[in-house]
Amino acid sequence: MTGPAPKSERVPVGVDPTRASIARVYDAFLGGKDNYEIDREVFRGVQKAAPEAQDLALENRGFLIRACRFFALQTGITQYLDLGSGLPTAENTHQVVQRALPDARVVYVDNDPVVLAHGRALLEENDNTHFVAEDIFKPQDILGNETVRKHIDFNEPLVLLQLGTLHHYEGPAENPAKIMREYIDALPSGSFVAISHFLDPENEHSSVARKMEEMFRHSPMGSGTFRTLPEIEELFDGLELIRPGVVRCADWWPDGPQIKPLNQVQHCIAGGIGRKP
Repeated sequence: MTGPAPKSERVPVGVDPTRASIARVYDAFLGGKDNYEIDREVFRGVQKAAPEAQDLALENRGFLIRACRFFALQTGITQYLDLGSGLPTAENTHQVVQRALPDARVVYVDNDPVVLAHGRALLEENDNTHFVAEDIFKPQDILGNETVRKHIDFNEPLVLLQLGTLHHYEGPAENPAKIMREYIDALPSGSFVAISHFLDPENEHSSVARKMEEMFRHSPMGSGTFRTLPEIEELFDGLELIRPGVVRCADWWPDGPQIKPLNQVQHCIAGGIGRKP
């Protein structure tokens, strides 16, 4: 049984330090400080399946940064809806896009109490950054949210981000594609969608993907599904994929030539961007 958080770990109101949180587990994977022992237990468990497990989070973060840079520099879109934003770390969505487009508006959505506390701090420092407490797997709640509607104009193209989120949906297997269909149907023409997702590469690295999946799903966090490339591509239904399509995150417009061979974990997370015609 997990005991109470050590006295040195301050626990915000509404946070249960005896239950793992997706946002805090990712923070632990990234080497952050906004996590508790229960979250680090998940990290250590996945490391037993793959010592390089931290690269799931690092590759996801790298994809986010490159995707946001692409949106800001190549599309000029100035409104961003970031679903399941997680805890702030180096180079968040608003930091990347507002560097190129200072007037860009970013609405973050999450329902983790620790994330909410950080979200309120963001509101105080950035007039173009806003935060909404909603369940990202309930599209109609988010699409009808007053704050979302106030700061996102659904008559103009926008960017929708689902990065490292849909593999944590626990429900009927076909539902992630249905969830994305609801979001995509609501987007105006010319909008873009970015998705990253745990990948079963269906090759010699599949065994480590399934071992990590087993550790995630039977850990205190309880979620983490590794889908195949065709299953991830289904999430983009109705969109035109931007070159190079849905690929390993490490292969999506890297910042330079890949000199080092990819490790087994880097083969197990994929990402892509689609445009709504």
